[in-house]
Amino acid sequence: MSSGLSALLAWFWLLACCPVCLADSEPPANSNPTKILESFGRQQQQHPAGVTVVAEHEKQVIMFSIGAVLLTLLIGTATVGIAVAAFGKPLFLVHMILAGLTVTVALIHVVVGVVWFFPF
Repeated sequence: MSSGLSALLAWFWLLACCPVCLADSEPPANSNPTKILESFGRQQQQHPAGVTVVAEHEKQVIMFSIGAVLLTLLIGTATVGIAVAAFGKPLFLVHMILAGLTVTVALIHVVVGVVWFFPF
C-alpha cells in the first residue's frame, strides 16, 4: 500500500473514531416539539431579492418538456442501435452520442424531479 493511501485511510479512521462534538444528552426543559413545528408552519417564506419562485404548474410543464426530450432521445437511440445491430449500418458513433445524450437528459430529469417533487 502506498504511503498516500495509508495516510488517507489513517485520516478516515481518525475521523470515524473521534466524534467532532457531543450533543447534550437531554433536551432543554422548555422546548415543546409541537410548538416548534407550529411556529415553523406559521412563518412566511421569505426569498432574497432577485430570487424567483417557480409555480407548481410551471414545474410540471418543465418536467414534461424534459420527459418529452428524453423519450425522443430514447427512441432515437433505440432506432439507431437496431440499425447498427440488425442491419449493419455504420452508425455506431451516432448511436453512442445519442446514448450519452439520453443518459445525461435522464440524470437531469431525475435530479430535477427529486429536488422539486420529492417531499423532504
